[in-house]
Amino acid sequence: MNAAAFSEFGGPEVLRVMELEAPQAGPGQVRVRVRAAGVQPYDAAVRAGWTPPGVTKELPRIPGNEFAGVIDQVGEDVTGVSLGAEVLGFTQLGAYAEYVVVPATDVTAKPAGVPWEAAGGLTAGVQTAEIALDGLGVGEGDTVLIHAAAGSVGTAAVQIARMRGATVIGTAREENHEYLRELGAIPVVYGDGLADRVRALAPGGVDAALDGAGGQALEVSLELVKDRRRILTLVEHGKAAELGIRLTQGVRTAERLGRYAKLYAEGAFAFPIRRAFPLEQAADAHREIETGHGRGKLVITIAAAR
Repeated sequence: MNAAAFSEFGGPEVLRVMELEAPQAGPGQVRVRVRAAGVQPYDAAVRAGWTPPGVTKELPRIPGNEFAGVIDQVGEDVTGVSLGAEVLGFTQLGAYAEYVVVPATDVTAKPAGVPWEAAGGLTAGVQTAEIALDGLGVGEGDTVLIHAAAGSVGTAAVQIARMRGATVIGTAREENHEYLRELGAIPVVYGDGLADRVRALAPGGVDAALDGAGGQALEVSLELVKDRRRILTLVEHGKAAELGIRLTQGVRTAERLGRYAKLYAEGAFAFPIRRAFPLEQAADAHREIETGHGRGKLVITIAAAR
């Protein structure tokens, strides 16, 4: 099979298309012929040299931990799924490839109304956002500050917080402000004076903050939110323990993924795709994910396997 993989750690340029042995579904597993795979900062960290817990240090390594495609193998002791089923799901590594093998419990049916690109990138946005908001205890009447609100996790977090009855203030570049208003957030621009701008928008105070940007965004969150247990960072992992703030702690589930895929298909949940790259341009996708937080999701599209 073809896969975007690397044999040495480094910058985006180490990613290249390789011909590797296709995985086979074992007991309790399914094999998916991948149509689209999401691109995440997690993947860039793996490529740069980080080895996730439980992963062997063997190379070459295939990044990618979210995908959508068609089941083409079903292992023993698997029930409830069938050959040819269109699914979306999650894994730890291996999604930038024509085939990926995962436990059957880690996929859910793709509704017909969800395009492949959106399905392939949905997991990180909705799972990370809901797990984070659960950790922060966001609910009715809260005012929540969401940094990098126009990115994929931010887009999901804004909508989920609004569904729960919270008021959302979202930081983003000015060109993304109308987009945030459409999602139901009150937009505010980054830069000097951010804390004062947020105070003007939330005279009653900010109850919780989700930091998807780091740096100044985290500093402002610490200044505005009294209870540090209601601040969660997605990027400043090394500072969390020292500052007494939260990191995401939770388990991805097919139930959660399927719930938001259904909402998307019904037109009740927005999840725009910023750009789709063919497998051969995976390095370009990594360059773009490292340049900053733009609107929407980056995905890699993978042609039907031979």
